[in-house]
Amino acid sequence: QVQLQESGGGSVQSGGSLNLTCAASLYTYRRNCMGWFRQAPGKEREGVATIASDGSTDYADSVKGRFTISQDNAKTTLYLQMNSLKPEDTAMYYCAADPYRYYSCSHLDQHFSYWGQGTQVTVSS
Repeated sequence: QVQLQESGGGSVQSGGSLNLTCAASLYTYRRNCMGWFRQAPGKEREGVATIASDGSTDYADSVKGRFTISQDNAKTTLYLQMNSLKPEDTAMYYCAADPYRYYSCSHLDQHFSYWGQGTQVTVSS
């Protein structure tokens, strides 16, 4: 059974940092595209960052230069380092796995079949 478990969320002031972690029991899909998504109250879920099998990364324009997605060497843990946080970054953050893609990762949530339960990030001004 595929399981994803996020941790590391919390409350910080504007300009602060958080490092989210996603533990993945995803042996079959650990080399597939993995991503971080977020959903703010009243808004649609949006892609934040993705990482492909070769380690290449892609980011939403709103987080470029501030967030960094990475994996450990065994690809069992996914990270999202978030710096220079803004109040508009407040959301529930989810990690997810795409069982079909290894490269050219999508930022569309409908392409990701496996999801964690999320971790809340709150940024105050």
